[in-house]
Amino acid sequence: MVSEFKHVNYLWEEAEAAKLQGDEIALFLYRSNILGADLRITNYGGGNTSCKTMEKDPLTGAEVEVMWVKGSGGDIGTLTRQGIAGLYTDRLRALKNVYRGLAYEDEIVPLYYHCLYDLDSRAPSIDTALHGLLPFKHIDHLHPDALISVAAAKDSQAITREIWGDKMGWIPWQRPGFDLGIQLEKCLNENPGIRGIVLGGHGLFTWGDTSFECYVNSLEVIEMASDYVAGREGVDSPIFGGQKIESLPKEQRLNQAAAIAPILRGLCSSHKQMIGHFSDDERVLQFINSHDLGKLAPLGTSCPDHFLRTKIQPLVLPISATEGLDEVEQVKAALTPAFEQYRKEYTDYYESCKRDNSPAIRDPNPVVILYPGVGMFTFAKNKQTARVASEFYINAINVMRGAEAITEYTALPRQEAFDIEYWLLEEAKLQRMPKEKPLSRKVALITGAGGGIGKAVADKLAEEGANVVLTDISEERLQAADKTFGRDVSIYALCDVADMESVQAAYKAACLAFGGVDIIVHSAGLAISKPLTETEAKDWEILQNVLVKGQFNMAKEGVKVLRKQELGGDLIHIASKNGLVAGKNNVGYGTAKAAQQHMTRLLAAELGPEKIRVNTVNPDGVVIGSKIWEGGWAEGRAKAYGITVEELPAFYAKRNLMNEIIRPSDIANAVFALTAILDKSTGNMINVDGGMPTAFVR
Repeated sequence: MVSEFKHVNYLWEEAEAAKLQGDEIALFLYRSNILGADLRITNYGGGNTSCKTMEKDPLTGAEVEVMWVKGSGGDIGTLTRQGIAGLYTDRLRALKNVYRGLAYEDEIVPLYYHCLYDLDSRAPSIDTALHGLLPFKHIDHLHPDALISVAAAKDSQAITREIWGDKMGWIPWQRPGFDLGIQLEKCLNENPGIRGIVLGGHGLFTWGDTSFECYVNSLEVIEMASDYVAGREGVDSPIFGGQKIESLPKEQRLNQAAAIAPILRGLCSSHKQMIGHFSDDERVLQFINSHDLGKLAPLGTSCPDHFLRTKIQPLVLPISATEGLDEVEQVKAALTPAFEQYRKEYTDYYESCKRDNSPAIRDPNPVVILYPGVGMFTFAKNKQTARVASEFYINAINVMRGAEAITEYTALPRQEAFDIEYWLLEEAKLQRMPKEKPLSRKVALITGAGGGIGKAVADKLAEEGANVVLTDISEERLQAADKTFGRDVSIYALCDVADMESVQAAYKAACLAFGGVDIIVHSAGLAISKPLTETEAKDWEILQNVLVKGQFNMAKEGVKVLRKQELGGDLIHIASKNGLVAGKNNVGYGTAKAAQQHMTRLLAAELGPEKIRVNTVNPDGVVIGSKIWEGGWAEGRAKAYGITVEELPAFYAKRNLMNEIIRPSDIANAVFALTAILDKSTGNMINVDGGMPTAFVR
């Protein structure tokens, strides 16, 4: 028994569990959530848990045993009642009567639906039988790093016996499926009294009579494996063969990562555009700076959950951490052959391992990219997938470190890995994924996003699938705005658009968080309404700085990122009807807005051949929800028109042809149209003003 846990978190709270007593399903979900909260136990989406209860059959009224198990595609850390499947245990076990052997594994999965007790169940996962063929009330199937180190080490079976004696079973690597469930059942029958089973190269099964007993058993087994691994790391030889190179200092690492991320993103997006993630975690740096990097990285990972998310192996960049990245074309020339070679090797892997019914080859670009001395990049279809791939590769690093300390790390044979990666059932799961949103795989940086039009634009673009980088000069507003988005959707960066260093820092944040940027919306602004004689030099300067210089700064630095990626892009400038119409008492604001509009034309002409589109949206009369009306602008415009501030919304609505009140969301819709629909438009203006004849462009 383990009296104290050093390597895992004991999170069971008696008071919380007491509230759930009598509800075995609730306790099973509670156990699942606290297990999933510790990434050393299992990563996002990895592992599965179950419990068995007695329920009343709705047709016969008889008491029957029902197994509740995590459904397909779920995550135990966030598992809820909607994420589990409920199946008749006896029907599940009866599938042994129709099972025809390993060659017919895929026939069994559709039959799980004939075993459902709960008709509102999540789709049963491939691991359903692994829980159902074991007799225990509560079961955990987990992927702890230390345990997989044992499972992936040379002589894994002997090491299992050395750690746990005769209290743990062991079975060799086998692809998950119904037959693996049969092997678990056989192992238990041949070794009665064991507390769990190690799956070679894969993970762990543990159990208990109650949810609490199962939880403690899982933690104890993992703790014993962790102690064993920790006691051997660095004893007989340095970890990963010792350090070969030194990391750059923290700030230099981040600068280097931000500089190269858009280049990598462009190279990774040769088939489909990708979103990036960067990590310079200590465990990553220890691995990528080591002597053994060249030996271990090409071997690939062992646990199926790892390589399904990280691809079979990473790409190690062939450039030094201290190499200058200012000469972008030279860097691309140095990196392009490495990406071409990776794609070729992946294609060769596919061609040599494919079967007659294998799905078509997928994107051959790397998911994991290692930059010795700097860190690890991961690229995937969205931020969450890229982040999770990073977390899984850190798990793989932990496994390699532990297995090497024990004996020697062994990866899955390439054919076994291929059969998992291109499993028809896995392909079917991918085909069931919902259609991507219009701005999926896009990153938008929006100035003035702390409120008003900028925040409305961020809301709309995020709703349509984009990642958003919120910038503003007010951190308080930014923090409040950022909280309205879910994880992996947004970041924020303080940014004074008139200060080039501040602008550069915002783009650096975007590159580190998402790998680059695609859409740049300059919405930051202010308004000053005064006649010529009352307009002071400071009024003129701040309008020019924020509206015109700010737009110039955002474009100049943004285009540097867009050119590194070579994926095209969008610059969208929020100007105003006042840039077209000679309004009263408006010399400073109107002139600045006209400058914004003409800068758009100039940039569109310059950047069009690179598929960088530059367009303007001209709002008018956005009184409700607009930040500029919170200052003196409202008073100034009311004075110019001889009305009160309270009368402004109705006044502006009545003066346009459609008699419409214009809101920030209307401006956001125009931005969305330019980015997602009007993909062959550049140098244009879209007026969002309800129809103002004096502002008609033509």
